[in-house]
Amino acid sequence: MYVPKLLTTLQSYDRRQFTADLTAGVIVGIVALPLAIAFAIASGVAPERGLYTAIVAGFIISVLGGSRVQIGGPTGAFVVIVYGIVQKFGIDGLIVAPLMAGVILVIMGAVRLGSVIKFIPHPVVIGFTSGIAVIIFSSEVKDLLGLRMGAVPAGFVEKWSAIVQHIESVNPDAIGLSVLTILIILVWPRVERRIPGPFIALLVATVAAQLLHLDVETIGSRFGGISAALPHPVLPHLSVELVRSLVAPAFTIAILGAVESLLSAVVADGMIGSRHRSNMELIAQGVANIVSPLFGGIPATGAIARTATNVKSGGRTPVAGVVHALTLLLITLFFGRWAALIPLSVLAGILVIVAYNMSEWRTFVAELRAPKSDVAVLLATFLLTVLVDLTVAISVGMVSASFLFMRRMAEVTNVSVVTRELHDAPDEYVGDPNGVRQRTVPDQVEVFEVNGPFFFGAAETFRDTLSQIGRHPKVLIVRLRHVPAIDSTGLHVLKELVHRARHEGTLVLLADVHTQPLVAISRSALLDDIGEDNLFGNLDDALDRARHHLGLPMVQRPASAVPTVARETPMPGSAALKRST
Repeated sequence: MYVPKLLTTLQSYDRRQFTADLTAGVIVGIVALPLAIAFAIASGVAPERGLYTAIVAGFIISVLGGSRVQIGGPTGAFVVIVYGIVQKFGIDGLIVAPLMAGVILVIMGAVRLGSVIKFIPHPVVIGFTSGIAVIIFSSEVKDLLGLRMGAVPAGFVEKWSAIVQHIESVNPDAIGLSVLTILIILVWPRVERRIPGPFIALLVATVAAQLLHLDVETIGSRFGGISAALPHPVLPHLSVELVRSLVAPAFTIAILGAVESLLSAVVADGMIGSRHRSNMELIAQGVANIVSPLFGGIPATGAIARTATNVKSGGRTPVAGVVHALTLLLITLFFGRWAALIPLSVLAGILVIVAYNMSEWRTFVAELRAPKSDVAVLLATFLLTVLVDLTVAISVGMVSASFLFMRRMAEVTNVSVVTRELHDAPDEYVGDPNGVRQRTVPDQVEVFEVNGPFFFGAAETFRDTLSQIGRHPKVLIVRLRHVPAIDSTGLHVLKELVHRARHEGTLVLLADVHTQPLVAISRSALLDDIGEDNLFGNLDDALDRARHHLGLPMVQRPASAVPTVARETPMPGSAALKRST
C-alpha cells in the first residue's frame, strides 16, 4: 500500500503524542548533529554536507516513509562509496550517483521489491558491514592520533602504510581528546540516558580544547567556517560518460540504502510492535536521495542507531522525524558557526565507537562456525570490501551466494527411479498408500519421481538420473507430486526429454502435477509437445494411460490406492485432468 505512515498516524493524533514526539525529535536531532558532521568528513566532503543531508533527507524520509519511527540521514555504510566517488568523479559525481540511486530505489518500491530486499544472504550483509567498519576505523586513525601528514590514501594497504610512516608525528593533545571522547560516550549512559553521550562528549571535549588551548586540528582550521544557511539547489553537469561510469556505484548506493533502511524498519517494528510498509519506505528513500544531493547532501538511508534512540525517547509517529530535521536546521542556522571549533580528534573518537558498534564482531565470529560455503561468502565479501571495492564486494558476494543457492537446490532436489529395478528408493516404502509399490507397473513402463523444486540447479541431477536407464522403456512416467514449483530451465529439460523419448519411441507422461508447475506448463510450448492427454493429476490415471498405450488390460485398483490430486485447479480443456478430479 503506497500510503505514507504520516497520513495514517495523523488520523488519531493528539497533544500527548505530539509532546512525546517533540521531545524525541529534539533528542534525536542532538544525537544526529555530531554524526552528520563526522560522516561527511569521513566521506571526504565538507562537514556542512552531512548536516544538509540529515535535514533534507531526514525530513523527506519521515514525511513519505512507510515506518512510524524511521530516522533518515547519512550513515557509515556510505562512507566508503562516497569517498571513492568524490576522489574519482568530484562533486558532480557526488550529485549524480545518489540521484541515480534514488531513481533506482523509487523503481524498486514501485515494482514491490521491498520484501525481496530482505532476502539478501546474511553472510553478505555481515561481510560488507564489518568491512565498512574496518575501513571507517582505518580512515579515522589519522585524526584519532593527530598525525601530521597529508591526505590519507584511499587504498587500505596504502592507508596503513602511510600511517606507519608518520606514526612518529602523533599529537598527545589529540590522543587525549580522543580518549576523553570515547570514555564519555562509554560512561555517560550510566549517568543519564535521556541526553545522548556523543553530544555530551562533543561539548565537553570542545570546551576543554578551547580552555586549555590545546594544539589540535579543528573543523575550522581544515575546512573553514560552516555556512549558517541551506544552499540553493544546484543541478549537476551531466554527460553520457559520467552517467555510464556511475551506474555501478549508483546500484551499490541503492542496494545499501534499501538493505539498511528496511533492516532499521524491521528492528523498529520489533521495538514498538508495529509493521512498516516496505515498498513505501523504498520510495521515500528514493525521493530523499534524489532531492538531497541537489541541496549539497550525500546519500542517505534509515539509521538504526538514531531510529532506536527515537523509539527509546518516546517517538511513535513520523512527526518525531520531522522535528529531528527541524532541530538540525535551527542548530545549523543559529549555531553553525560554532561548529568550526570542534576538534577533528573528537569526531574521530565518535566514529571509532560507531565503527565498533557497526562491526558486529561477535556476529562475525559466530558466522565463522557456519557451513564452509557461508564462511567462504562471508570472508570473500569482507576482504573484497576492505582490500578492493565495496561495489565489487557486493557483486561477488551476491553472485557467490547465488551459486551456492543453486548448489543447495540441486542437493535438496533429487530424482529417483522408483520402479521395480530400484527397490531402495528413499521415499518409497510399504506404508505409503500413494507409493509405486502399491501399484502394478507393467514391464515396459518406468516411473521417475522428482522431489523438490525443479529449478535450474536441479536440471543436471535430472539428466544424470535419466542416464541410469539401461534400456528404452515404451512409457516413461515422470511423477511430480513433490515438486511445488518449476522454472523455465526445468520446463526446457522436460521438453528435451519429450523430444528425445519420441525419437526413441517412448511415450512420456506427467503425473501428480501441482498448481504452479501446471500453470507454467500450460503457458509454455511443453504443453503442445507432450499433449494434454498425457498430463495427469495422479499416478493411477497415468498408469491406465500407459496400459492403454501398450494394449494391456486395465488392472483393478486396490482399495488402499486412493488416487491423489496434486493440485486444486485442473487445466482447462484437459480431459485427463478433469477425469482425475
